[in-house]
Amino acid sequence: MKKKSKVSLDKISFIKLRRMYLFALVTIAVTVLLSQLLIQYNLNSQLSDSRIINISGKQRMLSQRLTKEILILNFITDSLQKKKQIDKVSETISEWKSNHYSLVNGNDSLGFPKEKNPILVQYFENLKPNFDTLLEASSTFLDNKKQNKNEQQNKKLVKTILDNEAVFLSEMNQIVGEYDKEALEKVTRQSKTEYAILAFTLLVLLLEFIFIFKPTNKKVESLISNLLSSERKAIKLAQDTEIISEAKENSVKELKSLNYAMENTLLYCRIATDGTIIHIGEKFSKLIQYNPFLSDKKFGQVLTPVEKEQLIIDRIVLENHRRGWQGELNITTRNEQSLWLDLSMVPVTIKKDESELLIICFDITERKKAVQEVERLNAANVADKLSQQKVISSKIVENQENEQNRIAREIHDGIGQMLTGLKFSLESINLDDKEKSTVKIEYLKKLTLDIIKGVRTATFNLMPPELSDHGINSALAKLTLELSKLTGKNILFYNKTDFNSRLDSLIEINIYRLTQEAINNAIKYADSTHIIVQLSHSATLLSITVDDNGKGFDINAVEKKRNSESGMGMLFMKERIQYINGRVFFNSIPNEGTRITFNVPI
Repeated sequence: MKKKSKVSLDKISFIKLRRMYLFALVTIAVTVLLSQLLIQYNLNSQLSDSRIINISGKQRMLSQRLTKEILILNFITDSLQKKKQIDKVSETISEWKSNHYSLVNGNDSLGFPKEKNPILVQYFENLKPNFDTLLEASSTFLDNKKQNKNEQQNKKLVKTILDNEAVFLSEMNQIVGEYDKEALEKVTRQSKTEYAILAFTLLVLLLEFIFIFKPTNKKVESLISNLLSSERKAIKLAQDTEIISEAKENSVKELKSLNYAMENTLLYCRIATDGTIIHIGEKFSKLIQYNPFLSDKKFGQVLTPVEKEQLIIDRIVLENHRRGWQGELNITTRNEQSLWLDLSMVPVTIKKDESELLIICFDITERKKAVQEVERLNAANVADKLSQQKVISSKIVENQENEQNRIAREIHDGIGQMLTGLKFSLESINLDDKEKSTVKIEYLKKLTLDIIKGVRTATFNLMPPELSDHGINSALAKLTLELSKLTGKNILFYNKTDFNSRLDSLIEINIYRLTQEAINNAIKYADSTHIIVQLSHSATLLSITVDDNGKGFDINAVEKKRNSESGMGMLFMKERIQYINGRVFFNSIPNEGTRITFNVPI
């Protein structure tokens, strides 16, 4: 009953919250709708005010244009031009008069109100005499011009128009200012109204949050808490059911295992939880050379005569007699032979408070011997690898030493001697002998350029600036160009796929050194005259190919001679490309040429 009452109360609470929520939504919708209607109304009102201000300002312009056109008409003598000017004045008078009456009396089509505030009424009353005078004088002047009469009267009419036009402009300025002020007041009033509507909407939202969303949130939290509690209870119930099912399944498995051991297993026995032998199979007893009729010894004593091994076995039985155990054991038999057993210990419940252990074993001695032999062979292979790495390391150190010696020779024999010559030449300059000094200075300039070139060459061999500044594409292009100049061989570079991206600096320097080594090998050993370096890439792979037309070599023969210079060179390339997760491919035909391809993931 309590549960039903609680459900009923929750239902009533949710119905109440739903009604309040709908009421809040309707209130917000009505507020937004009223706000939009008010905005549209005010926009239309502002549009009307804008049009009134525009027409009022236009009246000032029309009065000025009317005065200007009357003055022009007054001085025109040509009949054709006079007729055109009369038409223009007539149109101006008509438009000016129509706008004025619309402003004074209102106009539904233009949205001009008939009712005006007292100030505007007063301004229009003040303006009426000037407007009527201007209109009458302009109309009379126009009629006289049409009939070509009363020139003396026209002069007076022009003066009257000029006198009243300035007053008309002043009065219209006041009218325009009043219209502008009135429009500003409407905009201000609209802004305040909008703020009030916004405040009301925010208040509705706040109240909705306090009286709707907050209670709803509490109800949802309570509901989620109840659901989680129910879920935990369901999970616990499922776990309990699973445990019961697992226990039943284990019992069935144990019975099947026992039956299988009795029927098919060759090595098995039954022991008590304290390790005492209950029964041992005939095959098992023969393997460990034990009399099966002696059933008062511990399992460890049965398996091995070695006391240390017995303690290990007894500890395993003692620690795992409840949950079982599976693993490998190495024991010493009674004839002092090593025996490996894959042993499984399964607890079996006989009665409510009585259990025993079923031991099932497999002889894995031969397998262990095979594993040990594999480990021995792997160790030998590792030793060979280490020996090979030592050779590679020594060769790397040797190459580094040779490279350092070469750089030292370049600096000592080239740059050093030129610097010494520069020093002696500087010391031998006699400033008193200007002619010889000029010649020596020119020589010193050339010598300085040679020194700079030598320094650039040395630094290029160490680390080309193009590689660090612009990447592998520019560096390979510069390398092939420089080597072509230095060796006189035709060395060309092609970027087939316009690759111009930057890679990791470690990858770039290794690609550069590998390509440099491949080109140097083609120059040094292949006797080639043409070398082509090609760079291409895909979405995941960067490929560099070095082709030469040299004498080539037998790849299989070179790989067998690991201690030869060519064999070590190929090994170095493989080791270096593997360092950046790449691969190298060699393709060479004797007396035709060689192709080396480096593939690097990007």
